[in-house]
Amino acid sequence: MDKYIKYFEANKALWDAKTPIHAASKFYDMDAFFAGTNTLRHIELGELPSLEGKTILHSQCHFGQDTLSMERMGAECTGIDISPEAIKKAEEIRDELNLASRFVCCNVYDIDKHIDTLFDLVFTSYGVIGWLPDLDRWAAQLCARIKSGGYFYMAEFHPVLYMFDWGTDRIAYRYFNDGNPYEEENEGTYVDNKADIKMTEYFWQHSISEILNALIGQGMDIVLFNEYDYSPYNCFPNLVKLEDQKFQFKHNGIAPPHIFSILAKKR
Repeated sequence: MDKYIKYFEANKALWDAKTPIHAASKFYDMDAFFAGTNTLRHIELGELPSLEGKTILHSQCHFGQDTLSMERMGAECTGIDISPEAIKKAEEIRDELNLASRFVCCNVYDIDKHIDTLFDLVFTSYGVIGWLPDLDRWAAQLCARIKSGGYFYMAEFHPVLYMFDWGTDRIAYRYFNDGNPYEEENEGTYVDNKADIKMTEYFWQHSISEILNALIGQGMDIVLFNEYDYSPYNCFPNLVKLEDQKFQFKHNGIAPPHIFSILAKKR
């Protein structure tokens, strides 16, 4: 992973800068969260097995709202994230709510250096794998932390959706991962496009077959695979609200796949 260090460091700085803006935003609505709102979306709530009494590893947890929501649902949770500022914020929120989730600052590729326990479920969601160059290593790290008979669950933005340049409404990004990152300097953030952030980010595209085969290669049986023609978040330009937690983009009048989800069981 040495050749990727400069990319990870740039992205870590980016997420450190985003964290305070996100935590203060209406998008993440901290007041509602402190009042008891569950931040998991209808998609994952309808697909996850019961979390009561389960141990969960939440990969790339940002500042932990979903992690703490799962704890509120009866789970014992550990969240990891590459951003020190995000982990610091997650711990502050946890303590203020008098909850018990553990948070660990580490790169997903270094989980084995920080965590040696096994979990009933590994969970990851929305805007996570695009920051990672190698999904075989990603799957190896996460699946190694799952008990035999345990589960992996992810809900993620569809790679077809990520092919679009939102500014031009044209396809501008490849579908398949060729190993090389895209490098872009972006202003603002998905919660506020006028936010005072202008930093370079690096990201990779990953096809559905790459994702599924990475999991299958780690002894995981695919139990569920779904695709959705809407986003549960209003986090891209030109989305039209259909109903609560359903926002849709259309290209030439046709909605591409927006989200996919996977539930897999470890043999």
